Amino acid sequence: MEKILDISPGLMLWTLLNFFIVLFIAGKYGVKPIVKALNNRENGIKDAIDNAEKSNKEAQELLKESQEKLKNAQVEMSAIIQKGRIQAEEIVRKAADEAEIVKRKKVEDAVKEIERSKESAIQQIRKEVAGLIVEATEKLLDETLDKDKHYKIVKSYIDKLPKN
Repeated sequence: MEKILDISPGLMLWTLLNFFIVLFIAGKYGVKPIVKALNNRENGIKDAIDNAEKSNKEAQELLKESQEKLKNAQVEMSAIIQKGRIQAEEIVRKAADEAEIVKRKKVEDAVKEIERSKESAIQQIRKEVAGLIVEATEKLLDETLDKDKHYKIVKSYIDKLPKN
């Protein structure tokens, strides 16, 4: 153990000389590349951070744009749905109006047809009554009368009757 603690001035001189030579060589040829590499690494990290921040800002802008577009699309969709509802209500209303018009026309046509049938039936009944009266009169008088003349007479009396 004693030899480890013994200091030899010659060995110390050579150790210091070797240390300074290695330090000089490392300083001359090694410091610049190391500093350059560290600077490059630092610049690369700064560029990566800047790019990440730029990408983050772009992503935030795209997010805002897409949210706005989505909101606009929802507003547009609501407007289209409302417009569709209004159009559907309009179509239903028009169909109901047209159905009401058709119903009224059919009722009016039916009333007119009933009136025509009523008038036709009244005319038919008048003709039959006139014919029966003429026949009854012929039988009573036991002679043949002029049918046209008597028909006109009977018709004039029937026309004087109330129309109910």
